[in-house]
Amino acid sequence: MSACVLPNYRGKSCAAIWGHVVTTSESRRQFIRATIAGSAAVAGLAGRGAYAATSAAVDSADQGRRALVDQAHFGRKSLATSRDGMAICTHPIASHEAVEILREGGNACDAALAASVVQSVVEPHMTSITGVLSMLYFDAATGQTTYVNGSANAPQAELPGFSAADLRTGRGVAVPGFWAGFEAAHARHGHADRRRVISPAVHYARHGFETYPFLWGMIFSQAHLIGLTSQGREIYLPDTALPRPGDMLYQRRAADTLEALIEGGNDYFYRGEFARELVDTVRAAGGVLTMEDMAAYDVRWQAPAWGTYRGYRIAASPPPDHGGSHMIEILNMIELLDLQRLGPPTESAETLYQMMRIVDRVYRDGAQQQDPRSHYLPVDVLLSKEYAAMRFELLQMDTTLPADGSAVSPGSNHVTVADRAGNVATILHSCMSYPWSNGLFAGGVSIVAAGAHFLRVMPAPGDRISAYVCPNIVFSGDRPVLASGSPSVGLLANIAQNIVNVLDFGLEIDESVHRPRFGGVSAAVPGGIMVEVDIDERLRDAVVRRGVKLEVVNPWNWSHGSFDGIRIEDGVYKACGDPRRTAVAVGV
Repeated sequence: MSACVLPNYRGKSCAAIWGHVVTTSESRRQFIRATIAGSAAVAGLAGRGAYAATSAAVDSADQGRRALVDQAHFGRKSLATSRDGMAICTHPIASHEAVEILREGGNACDAALAASVVQSVVEPHMTSITGVLSMLYFDAATGQTTYVNGSANAPQAELPGFSAADLRTGRGVAVPGFWAGFEAAHARHGHADRRRVISPAVHYARHGFETYPFLWGMIFSQAHLIGLTSQGREIYLPDTALPRPGDMLYQRRAADTLEALIEGGNDYFYRGEFARELVDTVRAAGGVLTMEDMAAYDVRWQAPAWGTYRGYRIAASPPPDHGGSHMIEILNMIELLDLQRLGPPTESAETLYQMMRIVDRVYRDGAQQQDPRSHYLPVDVLLSKEYAAMRFELLQMDTTLPADGSAVSPGSNHVTVADRAGNVATILHSCMSYPWSNGLFAGGVSIVAAGAHFLRVMPAPGDRISAYVCPNIVFSGDRPVLASGSPSVGLLANIAQNIVNVLDFGLEIDESVHRPRFGGVSAAVPGGIMVEVDIDERLRDAVVRRGVKLEVVNPWNWSHGSFDGIRIEDGVYKACGDPRRTAVAVGV
């Protein structure tokens, strides 16, 4: 049973609320649509008693939704435990909907995909169906672990002189992979009907939800771009003004688009009406995307990158989604540290210094890695223990960090789900840039500027972007013991620290995510690394004396991501939302 109990108001668990009025999942959805529209007759209700039941049910639904949205806050979170399944991501509505699918018999893939599409609606500042979606999946029945890369492609046309200024225009738009990744993952691993998986997202897009503080703040900060187009104003600036925090946000065009995708799928997205609107909008804004680029897109099924860490086996995302291979590179070097003697990075200046240097070096070296389909990449060498040992020794010679690093924009979502059968899905999906970077919309959804990743590693025309996303699963023998991932600029540091906390020091996952953390490359201090102020000042001073530049930031800094991880011990799933985001873990 979950220690984090959220109200239920949709799906099978609502039977006690609906009583005799609604009896099946589909009739409940029809009922909600009808009553919110104010038409009791459409729901087949008559008489005062039925009307009273209707009003009570709608009130309960509203209260349930508000209770979920109220959980979308930063700060301390509760541990959730369950033997029957677990979902964690950065919005409580999405975690809740994932668990509803698990309760109905869907598997980890179904639930994680449902959460991902819901997040595109309730976290439009972090993700979009015009972005990317990649999934690492462990199938308990077969023991196989697979990876589907649904990341973005560069257009076939070249982009000479590409710069950060292009992210404000159509030139910053890449070929989206989200929907192809969704469909490929569901076709291979999903059990539930596609309509069931997508319908929660349709519901929240059409009938709305309360604008919570994080989303409102992002709308406020990007209103100058959102307001440039009629679709942007229609959704986010009704009456040409900012809504108030707590006001309902409706995305009815997006609901229509999602409904069309239920029926038309990839054909509609990549070759149909949606593709045409997307391409026309991008080209009108100076972009080079074509219908041929859209039609040529396909996912990549890849073998995961594999490594080991202190006797554990690790499966993670392979290049060009090279965050996973980066994590193996990082852990290979951390393994050379005697952490039991030194202590964790929150207590040892030596551990803090070495882990900062290791993460930074791997991140910076990654800027040289392009799509291995067209550029040679010696993955076996990069992931070898021998290379790690040599690299670690060379790192000890240099006490300074280069000053030319640049931070990639922080917009992303991660979702991790485990089901009763032991299947595990961990998905990174993202807008790959700051929210609403160009103010462009198609079909009621933001057209994201995934070309932000061109600024780090420019792919050849038609190649995949190189992105340090990091879905990963840690195994003891053949069984998963920890599955995780994270959004944001500090995701590599985030995941590495939590893996060390849990595996090396035996911390419970809730204690681990609440501990102080260092993060990624600083945007404010050239060559600097972000570190939270509640890491002891003596440790920070010791690191600075050894030549590391630091940008000291607030506790639980949002740039350090969200450790969306599930710990699996003795058949019990444990997870806890990261206080740095609006994350919530929900157990079945």
